[in-house]
Amino acid sequence: MKRIALLVLFAACVLIQPTQAQQAGDTRFSFVLAPQLSWIKSDHDNIDNKGSDFGYNFGVVIDRFFGNNYAFSTGLTINTTGGKLAYPVGDEAAYNRTYKLKYIEVPLGLKLRSEDIHRANIYGRFGLSPQINIQARDGNDKNISKEVRLFDLGYHLGGGVEYSLGGRNALMLGLVFTNGFSDVTKQAPFDDKSILNRLVFEFGFIF
Repeated sequence: MKRIALLVLFAACVLIQPTQAQQAGDTRFSFVLAPQLSWIKSDHDNIDNKGSDFGYNFGVVIDRFFGNNYAFSTGLTINTTGGKLAYPVGDEAAYNRTYKLKYIEVPLGLKLRSEDIHRANIYGRFGLSPQINIQARDGNDKNISKEVRLFDLGYHLGGGVEYSLGGRNALMLGLVFTNGFSDVTKQAPFDDKSILNRLVFEFGFIF
């Protein structure tokens, strides 16, 4: 009975262990794997969105706290994304182009966290999402780098939940929307602006 009581007491202590509070000057690293839906939208009336693309984003996110619940957030991730556009080539015909894109992304923003609620807290984050294109393919896996601009810039806005595993370790689950600012394509002879949008489902492990 004593052994059973000791085991129960130990398990209870583990389960009620609080999340370790963050203080100004603390730095946290998170490994993130994020499936995402992305699409490209043109401001040209005759260029139509022909569907979304399923991709993923993975890498490291770094939070540098300047208060107990406030942090500068950055990192380095590989972003696989894309979309489909239909370009007019005649009165009734259209030229469909599939963009399968890969970027190196360096997000820059702020992260705000709530006080701990049992073993969890709620967070929100927002900021800029600059990224550099490292690969561009069409639906037939042909290189189309000449049709895609090197640099893309957008903003991100989202939030989620962190669940403590004890000490500094935690699981992260969130949803982030990224909206493009800049033109990602250069499809001659169209003088349009096509922006990249993404809906990102974040799964992360915090060290």
